[in-house]
Amino acid sequence: MWAVVPDILAYGLRNTLVLALAATVIGIVLGMLLAVMGVSRSAWLRVPARVYTDVFRGLPAILTILLIGQGLAPLTSQWFRGNPYPLGILALSLISSAYIGEIFRSGIQSIDAGQLKACRALGMSYASAMRLVVVPQGVRRVLPALVNQFIAIVKDSSLVYFLGLLTSQRELFRVGQDAAVTSGNLSPLVAVGLCYLLITVPLTYLVNWTDHRLRNGGRVAAVLDPEAEARAAEIERSDRLIAERAGR
Repeated sequence: MWAVVPDILAYGLRNTLVLALAATVIGIVLGMLLAVMGVSRSAWLRVPARVYTDVFRGLPAILTILLIGQGLAPLTSQWFRGNPYPLGILALSLISSAYIGEIFRSGIQSIDAGQLKACRALGMSYASAMRLVVVPQGVRRVLPALVNQFIAIVKDSSLVYFLGLLTSQRELFRVGQDAAVTSGNLSPLVAVGLCYLLITVPLTYLVNWTDHRLRNGGRVAAVLDPEAEARAAEIERSDRLIAERAGR
């Protein structure tokens, strides 16, 4: 286990995080586009978004990665020169965008329709109301689900192993698998599993904490100094006296 730690720190951990973060960022951009298309009144926008989501959520992740990584390799050879790393990121991005799009869509649709009507009554256009009022609230509600999706992408990044990465591009699973084959021992895979747990377990607790905060709201205790508190009490007594005299 200790023998594989240098490769984990030098290649595995870095590449796993790069794959996951890149796929998440691209997935958020595409997912937001899919969510907006999915709630659109136009069938020309809504139907393609629905088909895209159904396809990439319905296919196994490993099948999507192989189809993108191997199927597009001949078409992109002049740009990537046979490097499967960008295609791995692309495949993970397409998968994550389908799930993130559904997360955003559910968040947007959870906002009360009266808010959109109120915006329109104030003279805002549909696009401005969605961009400035509805979408920001919907995104805030689904932050825990987005973190959960990032955890899933971290784990799915291990499937890029099947595209045959270079030595410097190996992610955590590939590092552990190579060391296990070389040594004939499964201890490197145990070390890799511990690394995945070090990433995913804290994120899981972060999801629970964030969800709790969003459900209950942040509580801020206002602390008054003694003089301000005395003035507030005096004003309250004066208000009571005025009310009593007015009642008489």
